[in-house]
Amino acid sequence: MAQSIKPPFFNGEHYAYWKNRMMFFIKAKDFHLWDIVEDDPFVPTTSRSEWSANDRKKMELNCKALHIIFCALGTDVYAKVSSCESAKEVWDKLEVIHEGTNDVKETKTGLLNLEYENFKMDPNEYIKSMFDRFSTIVNQLKGFGEEIPEDKLIMKLIYSLPQSWDRKKTAIIEAKDLKKLKLDELIGSLLTHEMMSISLKREKEKIIKEKGVDVNIIALKSSKCKYEDSSVEESSEEDEEMTYLFKNFTRFMKSERERSKHESKKKMKEPQRTQSSNKRGSSSKKAYVATWSDEDSN
Repeated sequence: MAQSIKPPFFNGEHYAYWKNRMMFFIKAKDFHLWDIVEDDPFVPTTSRSEWSANDRKKMELNCKALHIIFCALGTDVYAKVSSCESAKEVWDKLEVIHEGTNDVKETKTGLLNLEYENFKMDPNEYIKSMFDRFSTIVNQLKGFGEEIPEDKLIMKLIYSLPQSWDRKKTAIIEAKDLKKLKLDELIGSLLTHEMMSISLKREKEKIIKEKGVDVNIIALKSSKCKYEDSSVEESSEEDEEMTYLFKNFTRFMKSERERSKHESKKKMKEPQRTQSSNKRGSSSKKAYVATWSDEDSN
């Protein structure tokens, strides 16, 4: 035995969503039931005993439609329409409660049209989230009786894409007849392009990251080699300088020793010339110091 399908439940929230589902549920049950909901209710003017078979059939359809709608309503919503005697009366009252009067509907429709005209895809937004926002606006307009042709929806979506999609927009416009293009085909093409772009971007970032690591390593090695080379050069320069100073100092000490010996011998032979020898020794020493200073400065 086939299980009976329950009507969509409505607790007072998301009326447009429930209304659309409920409409198709009633039509699927019996299209004549939807005629009863949409058209003026049939109320026989005669007593029940005088009803014809056709009158009874219409009243029966009205009761079936009422039953389906009442079974779909929550307690709070049902309390607001329980006194209605026809399915159309219930349907119209629910519209007024949740959509407002005709003036309110016109205001809401105007705001939705303005939102539709200003619709743009955000630069960092994905196609799926963009299309969800777009579909919500279009479906709400459709709920208020304004249905936009598919070719206009396609053009609106294409020109709502950001500047980063310019190449893809041009390719779609040049390659396809927009009047024959379906909305699902357009979304599928955009999703495919988005997935390929994301994949290429990730691959590029991966390559850049890998190259960045190699460059850092090379830079580190290079700087290390430069540091080591500079250290070797500095140490070699210091060694040469110390060697040079040591040789000069050695020559100076050797000359001083020889001079001392020479002075000692002269003193032993010529005591009277000690003073003049000391002067000459002093001048010699100054000469050696001067020579040492010149070499040191060099």
